[in-house]
Amino acid sequence: MALLDPRSPDPGYLAFWREYHLCTLTTPRRDGTPHVVPVGVTYDPAAGLARVITGRGSAKAAHVRAAGPTGAPVAVCQVERGRWATLEGLATVSADPARIADAVGRYAERYGRVPAPNPERIVIEIALTRAMGNA
Repeated sequence: MALLDPRSPDPGYLAFWREYHLCTLTTPRRDGTPHVVPVGVTYDPAAGLARVITGRGSAKAAHVRAAGPTGAPVAVCQVERGRWATLEGLATVSADPARIADAVGRYAERYGRVPAPNPERIVIEIALTRAMGNA
């Protein structure tokens, strides 16, 4: 396992995050147990952010909101055979239309499709504190 600077990943690590891979997002429930769900994730090392688009009423968004304004400690991970990569940080929820549009555009670029319009869409933004993996 290699620990990396999430704002300055090596080229192989960044390339792995640009490939099409479904990921998992782990958020803490109110009782402290982990809630793990499949998601699409985009990674923006220049901004120090990972982004997940979701519906306003999703459990993952509720878990992040419940942590308060300082954010919820979360992790996103992807794996393919022996390659894997995890990003960790503090997640917050944004309903700002510009931030959502940016996240949707990044999702479309990574996953090759524009998600259907959703007036309930929000973006979970993860301010990255750690990156690790074997990519």
